[in-house]
Amino acid sequence: MMNPLRIGMIGGGTVGGGVYEIIMDRLKGFQSETIDNSKNNNTHKFNNESKQNQRPMIITKICVRDPTKPRDFHINKNYTELVSNVDSILNDPSIDMVVEVMGGTDLAHRVVLQALHNGQHVVTANKALIAKHLDEIYALVKQQEGKAKLGFEAAVCGGIPIIHVLQSVYAGDVIHEVTGICNGTTNYMLGKMENGANFATVLKEAQDLGYAEADPTADVEGHDVQAKIAIMAKLAFGTTVPIADIPCLGISQLKTVDFEYAKIMNCTIKLVGTASRLSQYGEHDGPLTVYVTPKLVPLYNHLTAARGTGNVVAITSANLGTNTYTGKGAGRFPTANSVVADMYRIQQSTYTSYPFASQTVSIDNTTNCNISSSSIQIEKDYTSSFYVRISFSDSIGIIRKVGELCEKHAISIHSVLQNPILDRMAADFCIRTESCKFSQIQGLCNDVVKEEFSRGMPLSMPILKDD
Repeated sequence: MMNPLRIGMIGGGTVGGGVYEIIMDRLKGFQSETIDNSKNNNTHKFNNESKQNQRPMIITKICVRDPTKPRDFHINKNYTELVSNVDSILNDPSIDMVVEVMGGTDLAHRVVLQALHNGQHVVTANKALIAKHLDEIYALVKQQEGKAKLGFEAAVCGGIPIIHVLQSVYAGDVIHEVTGICNGTTNYMLGKMENGANFATVLKEAQDLGYAEADPTADVEGHDVQAKIAIMAKLAFGTTVPIADIPCLGISQLKTVDFEYAKIMNCTIKLVGTASRLSQYGEHDGPLTVYVTPKLVPLYNHLTAARGTGNVVAITSANLGTNTYTGKGAGRFPTANSVVADMYRIQQSTYTSYPFASQTVSIDNTTNCNISSSSIQIEKDYTSSFYVRISFSDSIGIIRKVGELCEKHAISIHSVLQNPILDRMAADFCIRTESCKFSQIQGLCNDVVKEEFSRGMPLSMPILKDD
């Protein structure tokens, strides 16, 4: 008889409830009577011959703030104890694996590091924690030499197994670019805005539906995508890109008129995270650029496959060209399924201990972990053609002046679009530029906002190239 793999879960919210239901439902297939929760009594009776060589999992403890609070999932008290102190899990030698689904970065940081130091496997859905402390956490994983492994599939794109894909499918390939729609809340909101709703209305609707938090800053200002693209950049290119070094623009400045102009250009607008090797000498061997921004996306582009709260990630590589991965980016069971997938990969010893081949980790006798990052240069100043929307009070010579400012910053104008002016004191027009640097566009916008006709800082967005 095989001992069950004992799990301590920290967090009993939406995702935690989904994890519990999946794991405990799977447990029913392993036993015909009961599984004793004690460490010394391991008599199990299996009713499925095909599972004889698999080790069952059992969640023995769940740590929550208030154990008396009603839960929206049934907890089987014959197997599972509710506790309120994380140390009751971390200091329990019978716990083989810690599942962290509570969120935040302070307590979660201590939990993950201590669990790994204890030799306990860790599975987490915490993208902010992974992005902020990735090198530190992985150095500790490496120090454990396979005794304690880390899974974080659920940290990026909910139910899409993009972490596993990046760790395995592209092992013999060279990735050129990873780009994607990684936030279901903003994708839902942008879909509504495309149909004519304004930002404030769709934000309230997203909050009422539970898609957006009471404080929606992380979603609407792009910080959630910022953490996710940092993780994917690390996996794809082996280089750590600090979150603070990733240029980030959210969707709160978008207006209905931006979607009107986008439609004229046969585009829609999506919040996109991008990590791309810039080309030098015709090869993708240049510096790495990582950024988050709304983009004008052609209507037939692969990124438009993400509808509602869906996510999509496109990976372009030397061997495979461009492949897209789509699915549900959030939700109880899509995210919980990714957590459980990590748990089973670790249990079955199929999870890699250290997936970043381009990075070297050395550990001295004092257990200090020294990480040598890949030599890829980081470049913040990415190149694209741009959409620039300029809000103005009508007067003579505005387009001429904007043209002069474009010339000053060496920006070539592709086209100018303007809807009929209904209010001469509050109108908009947009320019579409030829390819130029982001810094050139910033310079243009900083000059335009100083003009007497300007009604505020112009909004600029990259325009995604046609496939």
